[in-house]
Amino acid sequence: MAFIENNENGLVYMTSSVIRARHAFTTRYGGVSEGIFASLNLGSNRGDEPAAVRENYRRVCALMGAGIDEAAVTKQVHGAVVRSVTEEDRHVCMSAVPYEADGLVTAVRGLPIMCFTADCVPALLCDADAGVIAAVHCGWRSSVGDILKNAVEAMEALGARKERICCALGPAIGRCCFETDDDVPDAVTAWLGGEVGGLFTRRADGKTLVDLRAANRRRLLQLGLREENIDVSEECTFCSHDKYWSHRYTRGQRGSQAAVIVLR
Repeated sequence: MAFIENNENGLVYMTSSVIRARHAFTTRYGGVSEGIFASLNLGSNRGDEPAAVRENYRRVCALMGAGIDEAAVTKQVHGAVVRSVTEEDRHVCMSAVPYEADGLVTAVRGLPIMCFTADCVPALLCDADAGVIAAVHCGWRSSVGDILKNAVEAMEALGARKERICCALGPAIGRCCFETDDDVPDAVTAWLGGEVGGLFTRRADGKTLVDLRAANRRRLLQLGLREENIDVSEECTFCSHDKYWSHRYTRGQRGSQAAVIVLR
């Protein structure tokens, strides 16, 4: 298992060796946005120039072998809803998304699906044999809402089997930088049924550092995924704020990266 950095015509993105489908975890590199959004911003509601965002989308969609208006995207609300999408959900770039969901699944070939992050954990899942994929935004609220369970069940409804599902948890804020009050570790402890050994570092000032990626990996194991089918990025978006968008580092003045996957 390994995360690999790729560069295609200046578009820099990460891939995981466990995912047997075309996919990408984008970075800040390879777009046309300027100023605080330089350069690959995929957030259409952050204040960036619409023409620049469209061109950034065009480049990412082209990487997936699709046109700019051929992907399915989400309106994320830090919830646990996972939507199964079809041809009818292809999204006209920069138009309003008519539904709210923090995860998408599909069995439609040639339909890229994507979620957006800027510190939260992006998860791409794939059962290549069944031809079923998912893209899931795992912020801490979505995580403890059990969005990964919902995603796995939605994939199974389309023919996937959990012992075949592979998952890559992409670049996100690491335990080193995810400082929280007690509400987060308390919610994670309840979500994981108390199986939280090694996930928290309690500080003398009363704050807790939380390893959200490791927590999501633990939940995948609880759900029945195989250890060898789970890959976890070691890159922290806060530490690597030059490479990735980090909401906490920029105090909200930032763009968004995407996790995108497509069945060919």
